[in-house]
Amino acid sequence: MTARIFAAVDIGASSGRVIAGVIDAGTTTLHVVHRFANGASAVDGHLRWSLTDLYGEVLAGLRALAASFPSVESIGIDTWAVDYGLLDANGNLLSEPISYRDNRTDAVIDDVHARVDPQAMYTVNGLQFLPFNTVYQLAAEQRSPDWGRTAHIVLIPDLLAYWLTGELRTESTNASTTGLLDVHTGRWATELFENLGISEKLFPTLDQPGSQRGTIRPEVVRFTGLSPSTVVTTVGSHDTASAVVAVPASGTRFAYISSGTWSLAGLELARPVVTEDARRANFTNERGVDGRTRFLRNVGGLWLLQESLRSWAREGRQLELHQLLEEARGVGPSTKRIDVDDVKFIAPGDMPARISDAAGLSTSPTPAEVTRCILDSLASAYRHTVHTAGELAGAKVETLAIVGGGSQNSLLCQLTADESGLPVTAGPVEATALGNILVQARSRGAAPSSLEEIRQTIAHTHRIRHYEPQ
Repeated sequence: MTARIFAAVDIGASSGRVIAGVIDAGTTTLHVVHRFANGASAVDGHLRWSLTDLYGEVLAGLRALAASFPSVESIGIDTWAVDYGLLDANGNLLSEPISYRDNRTDAVIDDVHARVDPQAMYTVNGLQFLPFNTVYQLAAEQRSPDWGRTAHIVLIPDLLAYWLTGELRTESTNASTTGLLDVHTGRWATELFENLGISEKLFPTLDQPGSQRGTIRPEVVRFTGLSPSTVVTTVGSHDTASAVVAVPASGTRFAYISSGTWSLAGLELARPVVTEDARRANFTNERGVDGRTRFLRNVGGLWLLQESLRSWAREGRQLELHQLLEEARGVGPSTKRIDVDDVKFIAPGDMPARISDAAGLSTSPTPAEVTRCILDSLASAYRHTVHTAGELAGAKVETLAIVGGGSQNSLLCQLTADESGLPVTAGPVEATALGNILVQARSRGAAPSSLEEIRQTIAHTHRIRHYEPQ
């Protein structure tokens, strides 16, 4: 049989990739054709993404894709969640999107909660409280000069798909992170829109993973060299939704951690959990592929280490991550830990100083000591989150799967097994891209029909490491 080729545009908060997925004899092989950096910068008093530049990188990646894999059938796009762009009536971007790390929502949270009681909001949207959830960003946006000219609110992956195809839609897994989707019906929560003074018509129609968004525009064909028949297929456009598709687990008694800049830790369930205990524990119910519920918490992630490395580099200390992790292993367990979810760690800046202060470390801790504190604190947060998720959902957890970039960190994986008392599987590293590609492939008859079959295929065809509690 002839190999089938699909492409993933996978963009995180710190980097992006365009990846070709070659499916041949049941095995999916990934080829990264383009990598690029991403990050928010201070512009006009706000932290903004340069989405225009990101789109340029996407086009460059698709051009490289066409040069090496001219028979690509479909493209899927996933990014981080909650952020969006505003378009005017002519479809033009009003300004570069503001990052979720911007502090503009601080001034509006109380106003939002005065309009909609947090407990009542949770019973409708099932969403964990985070100060940067889209619902709070939009409350701040209503005070901006762009609001009066806004005709469309478009989430980041949908905006990139719009520029590629000319079709406006809102993908459902990412829509569930806005705080405006009804967690029970999967449709927009009309009452929340009304209470918050936002027109539901500003959001494009909802779209489900596996549906065809549209063929690429002629100007994209000319620039990239891709075939005019190339389509953009809707995938789990929230990167975690795509990552969970590729968790190499069997059955239902598993927990997962999508470990990257953030850590998304939780369970996959058939229905949401919107009890008062779940709300108080700050657990979220986000939609997954095939209408599954991702019952999870947004836990601090490797941003803590990434930003620490940048801080040390600004001081002239260029540290190799591999060597730093070995030194952290030798330091031994840290008796002083931090709350990795503390809002003081969200913004960029001198991360080692903030960690040292919060943990009560020595006056001048070594990078290895700071690193060990970060990893021990993350492992402890993972244990607590997975244990609590199981209790709240009435679910028994027997294994823990770590996917994404953090699965390469053997020290973090072993510490997580030790802390949780659960066997840990680590990998695939590119789970998000794999899930993205296999949802596309499934929609075109090139991959198994069920998530369970997809996961078992991944478990048998990709390198998965195993860690036992010690």
